[in-house]
Amino acid sequence: MEPILLTQYSHGAGCGCKISPKILDTILHSARPAAPNKNLIVGNESKDDAAVYDIGGGKGLISTTDFFMPIVDDAFNFGKIASANAISDVYAMGGNPLMAIAILGWPINTVPIEAAHQVMEGARAICAEIGIPLAGGHSIDCPEPVFGLAVSGMVDLQYLKRNDTATEGCYLYLTKPVGVGILTTAEKKKILKKEHIGLAANNMMKLNTIGAHLSKIKGVTAMTDVTGFGLLGHLKEMCEGSKLSAEVNFDKVKLLADFDEYIAQNAIPGGTNRNWDSYGAFIGKLTDKQRAILCDPQTSGGLLIAVTPDAKEEVENLLKKEGLAEHIEPIGMLHNHKTGEPLITVK
Repeated sequence: MEPILLTQYSHGAGCGCKISPKILDTILHSARPAAPNKNLIVGNESKDDAAVYDIGGGKGLISTTDFFMPIVDDAFNFGKIASANAISDVYAMGGNPLMAIAILGWPINTVPIEAAHQVMEGARAICAEIGIPLAGGHSIDCPEPVFGLAVSGMVDLQYLKRNDTATEGCYLYLTKPVGVGILTTAEKKKILKKEHIGLAANNMMKLNTIGAHLSKIKGVTAMTDVTGFGLLGHLKEMCEGSKLSAEVNFDKVKLLADFDEYIAQNAIPGGTNRNWDSYGAFIGKLTDKQRAILCDPQTSGGLLIAVTPDAKEEVENLLKKEGLAEHIEPIGMLHNHKTGEPLITVK
């Protein structure tokens, strides 16, 4: 089979396909009262990473789904990335995945089905890595390739982590570098430097298994994964839900590469501008470079963690133990929000 470049068949890429926060708010808004359910602990109201349902005995069932169009050309890696991205939502809630089912849309008259087979093999590889079954799924004939997973997980409710429970004075940590959107856009524009080939894909295929360990630390007060809304978008959700503001130290945010040349050549995904249009009014003054990086849509990004000062050392030791020593420096802090001030400031 001749090499198939999957990104040629899609108008968007990865989590950059996500509908912007502003438009999503309009879609999800409803005047219809939700049916009361005392067992639903986490639902739509908190904009969290997954739903959580109390099944009794101190256990919660985690349910989530995520899917998108190709962000890399290689079909096997696309399957791995989409699967890692979907599974990340379970880890972001502090849980452990139980099983997954596949969501596949494929243009069967345009793209060989052998490529779809490789996508599924990539998904199986990621599921095997953490010992869960890919137990079924659903497929349709679709104009563009689409793939993702619906994932079920379990969490001890005493260890459940949400994105809206951070406390004042917490340090902020991020467990992966950012810049996936810029690199993949540069690749699509055929300006990606040789030394940067594979950086984005390798970053996206890494699982956020550390989330299940971080959940056991009491001083981790909130957690979320950074995906299509960019670092600032997901931090904004954490700040709004927790009724706090944040200060980000831009120099402490780890980057996948030096992006100056790519930004100068406008290798900026469309999702970056959509993100800024959605939440820029809540952010303090930024340089063009800061906006391009901090609003860059991530796919299968790292975990954003709020940590109390007394748990700082414990979290940093865990990061080192899990091979994430480069991320042991906080990227910012959470503060009491004062009326009239930006929700997030960047220095």
